[in-house]
Amino acid sequence: MGLTASVLAIDAGNSKTDVAVVAADGEVLATARGGGFRPPVVGIGPAVDNVAEAVARAFTEAGVSSVEHVSACLANADFPVEEEQLAVALHARAWGTSVEVRNDTFAVLRAGIPEPRGVAVVCGAGINCAGMRPDGRTARFPAIGRISGDWGGGWGLAEEALWHAARAEDGRGGPTALARTLPAYFGLDSMYALIEALHLEHVTNERRHELTPVLFATAADGDPVARSIVDRMAEEVVAMATVALTRLDLLDEEASVLLGGSVLAARHPQLDDRIRELLAAKAPKAVATVVTARPVLGAVLLGLDHVGAVAEAHVRARAYYEH
Repeated sequence: MGLTASVLAIDAGNSKTDVAVVAADGEVLATARGGGFRPPVVGIGPAVDNVAEAVARAFTEAGVSSVEHVSACLANADFPVEEEQLAVALHARAWGTSVEVRNDTFAVLRAGIPEPRGVAVVCGAGINCAGMRPDGRTARFPAIGRISGDWGGGWGLAEEALWHAARAEDGRGGPTALARTLPAYFGLDSMYALIEALHLEHVTNERRHELTPVLFATAADGDPVARSIVDRMAEEVVAMATVALTRLDLLDEEASVLLGGSVLAARHPQLDDRIRELLAAKAPKAVATVVTARPVLGAVLLGLDHVGAVAEAHVRARAYYEH
C-alpha cells in the first residue's frame, strides 16, 4: 500500500452505500458496497463508520491507502451546514487530500448527463430535486418532508393511498378500489383490519412503502382516485424541475431533466406520460430522461470534474458503469 489514486467516489443512500476508487485516467480500480447511510438515526460518527468499512475494502482491492480527492454524494446532506459537518467527518478519516460533499441527488444528475448542466428529480422514499450549471451554480431544495413543502415520494404516496382508502371504507370519502387492494396486499379483508395491523405493528411501519406499487397497479386498472394521486405526483415532479430550471436560467434553453429513484425508474406509463405532458407545457425545451446508471457514477464524474481530468477519463469511467 502507499500508492495514491485520484478519486474516491461515495454514493451513500438511506438503504445502501456504493464506493469506487478511480485513477486519474478514469479507470475504476475497485468498488465496494456497504449498508445504508442514516446520520439522523444513528449519528454522524456511526454513519461514517458504515461507509469506512466499504472504503477499506475498496482501498485494499485497489492497493492504495489514500486518494487525491473524495467526492461524496450523501443522503441526508440537505443543508449546507450538514454538508460541512459531513465533510469534516470524512476529512478526519484521511482518505483524501480534499473532500467535497453534496446531496445524493447531485449524483443522479451528474450520472445522467455528459456535462453538469440540467436538473434531476429523484423520487424514491421521498422526493428531491437539484440542478447544476457548468459554472458551478446550483439550485436545490431542503427536501425534508412536509415542513419544507414536499409532497410524494414512495412513503408519501403510500400514506396518501391509505388516507383515501380509509375514508372510502368508513364513508367520509368517495369510493375507491384502494379500500380493497391495499388490505388485500397484506392478506387482510378490510381497511379497518389494515389500520389496526399498522397501529399495533403486526405490519411493521417499514413495510408501508410496499403499498406504493399497489397504488400504481390500482391506478393502471382505472381507479379514478388512484389515478388522481399518480397525476399529482407528476405535477410535483414537474413543479420542482421547472423551479430549478428557472433559478438556473435554463428554462428558455435546451436542458436535461433527469428522472431517478425507484418510483420514477419503474417507468409507470401514467406517471411517465403525465410528466412529459406537463413538462412540454411548462418547460418546452426541457428533455426528460430516466437515469438508469448507478448513481455512484455521478459521484465518480463529479470527482473527475474536480481534479480536472481529461474528457477521455470521463468516457472511460462512464463506459465501466454503462457496459
